[in-house]
Amino acid sequence: MIQPTIGQLETEISDKVKNLYHQRLGQLPSQIICHFFDTEIIISLENSITPVEETLLQGGYENLAEQVRSYLDKLIKPQLKKTIEEIIGKPVLNLMTNTNLVTRRTGIIVILKSVN
Repeated sequence: MIQPTIGQLETEISDKVKNLYHQRLGQLPSQIICHFFDTEIIISLENSITPVEETLLQGGYENLAEQVRSYLDKLIKPQLKKTIEEIIGKPVLNLMTNTNLVTRRTGIIVILKSVN
């Protein structure tokens, strides 16, 4: 069996994350960048905030928009972790996300478990 290249894995992760955000959050990020580093994967999403968050921000409810994003991140993390593990065939030790509602960007850091 031929092992996929790092580039192929990065593309597959980007595609699956984009689909996950679209299906689960109703938001299709405009761009996703994914890079592997030794035991980490870094994923950047452009235009990742939902229409509800956008509406809350425009209405002056920044704190509520932050709370909504916090809950959305908590809800989607297990599925992100599972998706990435299925693609790379290795366990994920930790997955951290942060969304900046002003820039509308989300950053995801994936720490891979060392497999010795």
